[in-house]
Amino acid sequence: MKIGIIVLCRYDSIRLPGKILKKIQGKTILSHILDRLHKVRSAHQIVVATSTQKPDDIIQAHCYDYGIPCYRGDLLNVAERFLSCSKAFQFDYAVRINGDNLFTDPALIDLMINQATSGNFDFISNVPERTFPYGMSIEILKTDFYATILPRFNLERYHEHVTLYLYEHEELGKRQYFYNTICPGLKGENLAIDNDKDLSLAEKIFARLSHLDKEFGLKELCAIKDYIIHERMER
Repeated sequence: MKIGIIVLCRYDSIRLPGKILKKIQGKTILSHILDRLHKVRSAHQIVVATSTQKPDDIIQAHCYDYGIPCYRGDLLNVAERFLSCSKAFQFDYAVRINGDNLFTDPALIDLMINQATSGNFDFISNVPERTFPYGMSIEILKTDFYATILPRFNLERYHEHVTLYLYEHEELGKRQYFYNTICPGLKGENLAIDNDKDLSLAEKIFARLSHLDKEFGLKELCAIKDYIIHERMER
């Protein structure tokens, strides 16, 4: 069984152009994400999936320098890009990670991959009810299952938001949701990178947890929960 982790990103983001290559502690956001994904212990392959548009040439070049494959597909139909990448690399299961998910927890990815494969699930997610902070979203899809439902995506919003159709059609597929019981106080907190203020907060969090290298996850973020909430409220 082949497991893939697909990082979906583009360079020309609307609210924070070039955010995927913005630097925190001298390293790009994309590099930080890839470093964290390399901490996943389950057998897997990591691929960055960006668009075929000219501005995303720089992402492909960055992937080349990092030594990671870069798949290029449709700019606006992100759902099709995700599926075509999964098929191109012959993934049986594909883990979806967004390019603004700087704080994705490798240990949680391992747990969810194990559940998806051992339980033969079609869809695994930690997104429902947003019990985890934004910026820690993980979704796992069985490629064959996703291929059967993609033709139903008849609205533009389904093309842009890879799994929205599934959340609106709960009857489809064998699925399981993961909920944050470790640190309820971080429920719904925004750790995603969407603007300069988010970038500033991420810089401060990394400075606080730099002694842990890339090993920190939800438990370590919980330990500085009050600091995170205070910093966000102060901005």
